[in-house]
Amino acid sequence: MTMDLVKGQRLALAPDVANLPLSVAISAPGVALDLVSFGVDDAGKLANDAWMVFFNQPESPVGGVKVASHGQDAPGFVFDLARVPLDIARVVITASIDGPGAMAQLQDSCLRLFNASGDVARFAFTGKDFATEKSLMLGELYRRDGTWRFLANGQGFGGGLDALVRHFGADVAQDAAPVTVKVDLDKRIAKEAPQLVSLVKSAGVSLAKAGLAAHRAQVCLVLDISASMSKLYRSGQVQAFSERILALGCKFDDDGQVDVFLFGRSVHQPPPMDLSNWANYVGQIIERHPLEGDTRYGAAMEAVRKHYFPDAGGGARSAPVKAALPVYVMFVTDGGTSDKPLTERQLRWASHEPIFWQFMGIGKGRKSRSKKLAAFAQSDFPFLENLDELDGRLVDNANYFSVATPDEHPDGALFDLLMSEYPGWVKLAREQGMLD
Repeated sequence: MTMDLVKGQRLALAPDVANLPLSVAISAPGVALDLVSFGVDDAGKLANDAWMVFFNQPESPVGGVKVASHGQDAPGFVFDLARVPLDIARVVITASIDGPGAMAQLQDSCLRLFNASGDVARFAFTGKDFATEKSLMLGELYRRDGTWRFLANGQGFGGGLDALVRHFGADVAQDAAPVTVKVDLDKRIAKEAPQLVSLVKSAGVSLAKAGLAAHRAQVCLVLDISASMSKLYRSGQVQAFSERILALGCKFDDDGQVDVFLFGRSVHQPPPMDLSNWANYVGQIIERHPLEGDTRYGAAMEAVRKHYFPDAGGGARSAPVKAALPVYVMFVTDGGTSDKPLTERQLRWASHEPIFWQFMGIGKGRKSRSKKLAAFAQSDFPFLENLDELDGRLVDNANYFSVATPDEHPDGALFDLLMSEYPGWVKLAREQGMLD
């Protein structure tokens, strides 16, 4: 028999229900919802990042929670409660809106608990129960006296996924107040580049986890076009990676574009990558700028600095420079540089400017991104490692990691990696007066 629950009602799950896989599905006409499950401890805080389960991280440790599709309903979850460890006190089911809209737009909606035998419980809700909320805690599974129970919660949050992440105590940094977005970029993406929607969502999740959901920045992609990169360009891996950086740019800025620089023996600046030209962007720019001999990081960095902060002409800085928006530079290379002294000078001078340099080396060496870990595998990029720890800078303005191939990491893991040190730099840059 199905139990119809109202907000705040609790239901003890019989052993024959709790000991078998239990599914959750949501029917929520009116707005598109993203579902996220949080495994929290006795203090109500996220046990660790692995217990935040959603479309981009579809399974918890030991298989206790998995993302699952359920016919016409929105993607939900399957819970194997016997696999949920004792240090997970509650598993909270949430929903949030990515983009415009509010929960008041919901039509008659329903959360269902069911198993192979049929529905166990239903919790009905509607937009009339909410106003401007962007996210909801819909329900939670928790232990009491050795028995699993379900609570029909129905609590709304004014913020989106970032508000939920903060509520559950994930490692969230303080950020500036939201900037008014003049263009509804989400609608543009859905219309002009629907293939990027999932990537943009994934980038948004990582930014929310990093406390940067409302953060604004310019994004710049710097690509090595030395001849050794030929296979990566031919295989489409550079194009696919560039699309991921465009997705990050769409979350960081409302213009829907990324500035691009190419470097080998010389430095080139093609037109920006945007929603109108992204599909074959890399192939087109490489046709205009064929691969070259030599690799010169310093020359590329000088050109980037001249572009964003032309007053210094890419030269020396000794005092902080202030700007309304920081610049996030994604710097991609597969080899060393022939202008090491200039590169070091550029990074030191740039430490007085609101530019963050994220270096990615493509090769066999793989370094842990945590500077707290001293041990790492032998790397192909000792110079980039040294840049990561370079002395003589006003602030630490660079991060480095290496990958075997540009597509080594899934989307969510890559975006998390790209945000591993940037939030800390934003704080330092703000303390030095470089950001409004």
